[in-house]
Amino acid sequence: MAGRFDPPTRTTIRGGRTDLPAPGPQPKVRPLPGPAPLDLGLVLGPLRRGAGDPTFRAAPDGVWLGLRTPAGPATLHVTQSGATAWGPGADWALDGLPALLGAQDAPADFVPRHRLVHASHRRRPGLRLTRTGLVLQALIPTVLEQKVTTDEAYRAWRRLVRQYGERAPGPHPDLYVMPDARTWALIPSWDWHKAGVDMKRSATIVRAARVAPRLEEAAAMDLPAAMARLEAVSGIGPWTSAETLQRSNGAADAVTTGDLHLPGTIGYALIGDRDADDAAMLELLAPYADQGTGQRHRAARLILLAGRTPPRRVPKMPRTDIGRL
Repeated sequence: MAGRFDPPTRTTIRGGRTDLPAPGPQPKVRPLPGPAPLDLGLVLGPLRRGAGDPTFRAAPDGVWLGLRTPAGPATLHVTQSGATAWGPGADWALDGLPALLGAQDAPADFVPRHRLVHASHRRRPGLRLTRTGLVLQALIPTVLEQKVTTDEAYRAWRRLVRQYGERAPGPHPDLYVMPDARTWALIPSWDWHKAGVDMKRSATIVRAARVAPRLEEAAAMDLPAAMARLEAVSGIGPWTSAETLQRSNGAADAVTTGDLHLPGTIGYALIGDRDADDAAMLELLAPYADQGTGQRHRAARLILLAGRTPPRRVPKMPRTDIGRL
């Protein structure tokens, strides 16, 4: 009879009582905001850096994200019915869930000006522009993509996150959170080299990591001020800042310039000009610059989703041998 009426947090062993192990941290759950149609693949897809991205896992039951939040690492599992979060940054991640799923986006301001854009827009009512509020998490993989093939950049991201990041909190067995700013700044030169990252890109990441708090402030700025803040770091130009702010700020007008393929793809899709340059692309997208705060990035994304791309006529960009740099 010993211990018969003890509270359930105790157990009895040979007449003596001992505490049960403390329960682990409980996940925090929140329903998805708003009744609007939502396509999780379209909304969160830009955050994925290749099929093997250790911070992003797509599964039949939704999307798993490993986030380095200001409150600490967090795992966020988003489904069509709601979201669950684990870790020290769970509250921060859930508080940012509406913005992550496009609540601050303004798709109603968008007016298609081309037939192809109109058709693509109509077929994708669930498209929203995500806003993570995490500048460094968007910036570092973007810097890795400078001047190399996407395969090389994704390989470097996977290797560095797995080596220097940490396992994401929660139940997912193979989800990681990227390193914090101090860890990025302390990665030795030989590990950058093993990951295939040349000195120019690694130095840019180190400089950005050293001023990470100032860069994170850009998440609350308007587009011109945010771009100026990022581009104050040597090695970050208009291409890198636009690609970063599209994700961290949900910047609907952050059109990417300086890209190897984008101008020709947009030129070919809209007017059949596969040799269009940045100036021609900006002229084609000009009708979308005066819609609210600007919608050129949304227009460019809808054009890419339409799938009308020029046929390949040159070999793929060769892999970079960083030993020759």
